[in-house]
Amino acid sequence: MKHLTIASALWLFAVPVFASQFPTDIAAINAALAAGTDLIDEQIAQVEALRDEGQQLHDAGDHRASVDTLAKAKDMLGLN
Repeated sequence: MKHLTIASALWLFAVPVFASQFPTDIAAINAALAAGTDLIDEQIAQVEALRDEGQQLHDAGDHRASVDTLAKAKDMLGLN
């Protein structure tokens, strides 16, 4: 029972961290796209799709999946 309480407490502290990372990630992706990139059109479309999926996941409350999805877009842009 003690472990469950500790795990629950850690989870409650982790969720806001993921949620607060979202605006920074979106801003970085949008800035990189606006500045221009060497990616081909198909890759840019994929980055935009990942950004949009991350937004939808965030809006749905799945902050961990949102951060993971946005990390893929940032990787493609060379931001990680």
